[in-house]
Amino acid sequence: MPTDGTGVIQLDPWLEPFAPAIKARYSAYKQARDNIEKWEGSLAKFSEGYKTMGFQVDDNGGVRYREWAPNAVEARLIGDFNQWSHTANPMTKNTFGVWECYVPPASPGVCAIPHDSMVKISMTLPSGDKIDRIPTWITRVTQDLNISPIYDGRFWNPPQDQKYRFKHPRPDVPPEGLKIYEAHVGISSPNMRVTTYKEFETDVLPRIKKLGYNCIQMMAIMEHAYYASFGYQVTNFFAASSRYGTPEELKSLIDRAHELGLTVLLDVVHSHACKNVADGINEFDGTDHLYFHEGGRGRHELWDSRLFNYGHHEVQRFLLSNLRYYMDTYMFDGFRFDGVTSMMYKHHGIGTGFSGGYHEYFGDSVDLEAMVYLMLVYPSVISIAEDVSGMPTLCRPVPEGGVGFDYRLSMAIPDMWIKLLKEVPDDQWEMGNIVHTLTNRRHLEKSVAYAESHDQALVGDKTLAFWLMDKEMYDFIFLVHALGGEAYLNFEGNEFGHPEWMDFPREGNGNSFAHARRQFNLVDDHLLRYKYLWEFDAVMNNLESSYKWLSAPQGYVSLKHEVDKVIVFERAGLLFIFNFHPTQSFTDYRVGVDTPGEYKVVLTTDEGRFRGHDRIDVKGRYFTTPMEWNGRKNWLQVYSPSRTALVLGL
Repeated sequence: MPTDGTGVIQLDPWLEPFAPAIKARYSAYKQARDNIEKWEGSLAKFSEGYKTMGFQVDDNGGVRYREWAPNAVEARLIGDFNQWSHTANPMTKNTFGVWECYVPPASPGVCAIPHDSMVKISMTLPSGDKIDRIPTWITRVTQDLNISPIYDGRFWNPPQDQKYRFKHPRPDVPPEGLKIYEAHVGISSPNMRVTTYKEFETDVLPRIKKLGYNCIQMMAIMEHAYYASFGYQVTNFFAASSRYGTPEELKSLIDRAHELGLTVLLDVVHSHACKNVADGINEFDGTDHLYFHEGGRGRHELWDSRLFNYGHHEVQRFLLSNLRYYMDTYMFDGFRFDGVTSMMYKHHGIGTGFSGGYHEYFGDSVDLEAMVYLMLVYPSVISIAEDVSGMPTLCRPVPEGGVGFDYRLSMAIPDMWIKLLKEVPDDQWEMGNIVHTLTNRRHLEKSVAYAESHDQALVGDKTLAFWLMDKEMYDFIFLVHALGGEAYLNFEGNEFGHPEWMDFPREGNGNSFAHARRQFNLVDDHLLRYKYLWEFDAVMNNLESSYKWLSAPQGYVSLKHEVDKVIVFERAGLLFIFNFHPTQSFTDYRVGVDTPGEYKVVLTTDEGRFRGHDRIDVKGRYFTTPMEWNGRKNWLQVYSPSRTALVLGL
């Protein structure tokens, strides 16, 4: 393997003309890492900034507080503990712009700052103006809407008997075959209010386990002042959202997930930050360029938010430590990075289409500093990138010259289904186009396939369930699962065809919770049909756990019949036969298969337990004939009812 970061070219010779750009990117990464190791000792130590910055309580109950604010000329720690005195706890500044003070214990072993009491830092600017801010490394903020919509910083230091102690080890992180349940704690009940961490732990985790998922992706955990932002306008990066409960209750939730064998991912937003000043990190020390780029480069036009200066040493410390904090403190097992496309390009993807030409990925439009930051995250645990651009090398290891992610989201797949359902009658669907979209992914770069995530369920559109209920057809989710990638994702509620879109309480809807919930009561009501789709989702996931097609090589598609609307492929030793024809069933339909033998029914979507018509004999046997058919060495004949899928195995 070359040592200059060009190993990726051995996997994809089409990258050869861009070797200089790939070398330059890797060289910039090496330089950044060398600087970190020179000044900080190691990348691991550098990412433990949360152990030295912010509030640190020593064994005697004393509190040391540190904050980076180079523009300030004076600073003071204020709060309930000192009656908000601007003279009681002055801070001193070092040559790197870091302020510090020490609050001695009230008595030996007794902390002078009460647990969960309010704190702020007060600073004097060069102009003489005084500003008060919530500490940037604060781990707890709360909101009292009876007083103000602005959040308050809290000193979180529970007594030893109230601290949550993890009881269960992390599960063996599944290196392959991830089946991800994307969830938002706040909407995770039928109640028209915010659901709590404890309710999610008790009521939802067992459902996820029963459905056969092995991974949870938790959304909107990092604190955000505006609930309707879906968690994508983060104000306080180290504070787990207090809307759902306490930090200790979140720890309990994750510990219970680990007990059930579930891997837990955090949906992390490092692509931008909320522009709030009073309860965010914007203009923290009175400048617009502390954590962010100054001027226009530091502002996202469409998101109306601030953009990080990824090349700055202290910003790298803040963000890398943010990841490490959630791993160490809450035991998260990995991350889904939001808005990676916006990070990787100076244009942030705004007004830009990506044709797939390699020149789009290695030219002047690439933000090298952001790319280097993403490479510094490697090696993490599981990492998933939300990228619409198709950046080559995104999911290859950094030592090869890649960016280091484990997976990328296959964002073209749900877009395809929505377009088909909105614009094309199903008797005109093109099987070749569907297969191409499902299989068009980079060799040796793993993808997460999904038919519908939170994006497709937002207000202003219909859920896939609404589009499909008149057709009683949901087989394409199975097609996505089996053919679309090396991991699979589902947004909570979609597994039983949740009928309604999502819309968070906001001024435009009268602050209603009517659509900011998931109605699990629908699947629990056995008089309704939602239970059938729920049952299919569980069978589909558990079948994958048995045959492991997600970790098998990409499926071999032997048939894409545009007239019959039939797709046939083999993967993980299974033969998949999908009939998408709206009216036509086929008797003695001949399909090719490479491996000879006696095949049996592994699954059919026409089973009565899925509200099918039981037209397939699940005890039937299918024998191969040694004759080439559709490019395969053997063939067999099946009965394929319209709008059904049949899976056969030896």
